[in-house]
Amino acid sequence: MTGSETPSSFRLAYVPGVMPTKWVRIWNERLPGIPLTLMGVSAADAFDVLRGGDADAGFVRLPVDRTDLSAIPLYTETTVVVVPKDHPAAAVDEVSVADLADDLVLHPLDDTLDWERPPGQPANERPATTADAVELVAAGVGLLVVPQSLARLHHRRDLTYVAVSDAPQSRVALSWPQDETTDLVEQFIGIVRGRTVNSTRGRPPAQAAEPKGKSPDARGGGRKAAAGKPAGKSAARSGKAAGKSAGRNPRSGSGGSSGGSKGGGKRGRPRRPS
Repeated sequence: MTGSETPSSFRLAYVPGVMPTKWVRIWNERLPGIPLTLMGVSAADAFDVLRGGDADAGFVRLPVDRTDLSAIPLYTETTVVVVPKDHPAAAVDEVSVADLADDLVLHPLDDTLDWERPPGQPANERPATTADAVELVAAGVGLLVVPQSLARLHHRRDLTYVAVSDAPQSRVALSWPQDETTDLVEQFIGIVRGRTVNSTRGRPPAQAAEPKGKSPDARGGGRKAAAGKPAGKSAARSGKAAGKSAGRNPRSGSGGSSGGSKGGGKRGRPRRPS
């Protein structure tokens, strides 16, 4: 697919925890003629979906293999521990990894945190998914450390979560195949980066091709207006010069009369009587 082709839709993959709603809304406002299709995928499968051409771009969790994929880091998530509401940790605002040392901490197979060594006491078996691990926490089996978005995604009334100050953090990125940076991918990159619709790289393809300059009529009108200004100024200067000249010449107009009343003739000495 070349950058000039316009596909019938834009396919966007996203991993659990990512909420693409606001970006989809902006897309629909700017490119209403090109539907955006959402594809929920697991964090482990996201890269294969992009490489296989099943999605044009996707929200993934770092790290990304830059050999054949491009990526723009977007934000870093807070890491939290999911606990029952009656657990001692539920009464504080923040805990450390050391605070979890005596607890059984579940480590699901789809864990997205890059642990050098998972915290707490390990369980006999690793849950298959984060959703399974949340169910075990609700059953009182152990605790679970995850990115905050996943704790929100699997929210339960009988559970809560608390920030973990020194745990690894998950970073979310927009990724796409390096050799498939199409016009629509560029459009979505602009939306995610907050470019306005007036930005050259943020416009739909048809709008981006429009010339930036004014129309010939507008440019011509501007020149006509500019051409008229010197004539007006010149007339004003001529009028002022004429007025000054008349004021300096006592023999012309009212200036002359004024000069006569003041200067009337030479003063002579009074004659002596004969």
